[in-house]
Amino acid sequence: MELRHLRYFAALAEELSFTRAAAKVHVTQSTLSHQIKQLEAELGQPLFSRIGKRVVITEAGEMLLAGVTRGLREIDDGVRSLKATPGQPQGTLRVGSTYTFNVQFVPSCVAAFLRRYPRVSITVLELPVDEVEEQLDRETIDVGIAYRPALRPGFIFEPLYIDEMVLAVGLDHPFAGRKRIRLAELHRQELVLQTKSSDTRHILDGNFKSVGAEPVIVAEMNAAAPMISLVQELNIGAIVSQHFASLFPKVRFIPLESPTPLRTAGILSKSSRPKSLACYSFISEIRNAIIEAKMHVPRKGQGTSLSLPFAGESDDGPGCLPAENVRG
Repeated sequence: MELRHLRYFAALAEELSFTRAAAKVHVTQSTLSHQIKQLEAELGQPLFSRIGKRVVITEAGEMLLAGVTRGLREIDDGVRSLKATPGQPQGTLRVGSTYTFNVQFVPSCVAAFLRRYPRVSITVLELPVDEVEEQLDRETIDVGIAYRPALRPGFIFEPLYIDEMVLAVGLDHPFAGRKRIRLAELHRQELVLQTKSSDTRHILDGNFKSVGAEPVIVAEMNAAAPMISLVQELNIGAIVSQHFASLFPKVRFIPLESPTPLRTAGILSKSSRPKSLACYSFISEIRNAIIEAKMHVPRKGQGTSLSLPFAGESDDGPGCLPAENVRG
């Protein structure tokens, strides 16, 4: 499959006429027809129905069209940005980041980015995930770094890596000596959890329900750092990101299993807004940091634990794995 096949497909889907679509992409009608047949043969199903002189897009064509339209728009936006801004990126870039990523990861990426592109002025705002979406919608920021939210129409989420959540307890807690904890063992255990409005809490509530566990929720907080501070003061537990372990030496962080709560971290952007060259370059810097840290999003069914080079955690959103975001 080549890019031209997708452009021809998009043109025919828009025009629903071989004559008009061929003129739009500057090829002959026979060439367009041949290219569409090649694409259909490669995909193994028809994308258009020919009813007399009428052309009708099939259900398979409709399913393909949304992704193709979005992909072509991204490619064209990138090409336009390069043509409009010759040489190195410049101007301003506004990034919205949740607390997790703003502890070490985003500052590290910003430093690497500015060393490479000193003519860009960058602003980073620490925001909850719903505010990241709101500011993207208002176009007051250009890109967001967050856990996957329940996406509204018009937004794109690019997964970066999977975050595994663990049980945090004080050194005197009965579970402090355990190597692993099954989620069912937290039945009737006193916990501090994220607030009920958070997506992470929705994940955890679903996990507990799946194993018939009902913990005693003694407190709710909307950020993990104070949750862990409370764990150090009281003989209770908290479920937070595994990446806090290096920050709190007086707290035990114990892996959870059967199931393991998971969240997906990634890049959030507005689909209808063209990205500047500076924005594309910063996103590339983030991807490079993930590659250098040897992190990846596991395929469906994989159970890969990731060790990340940064710390922090918040209640900002669920992962994007199937099966209710858990690893059994």
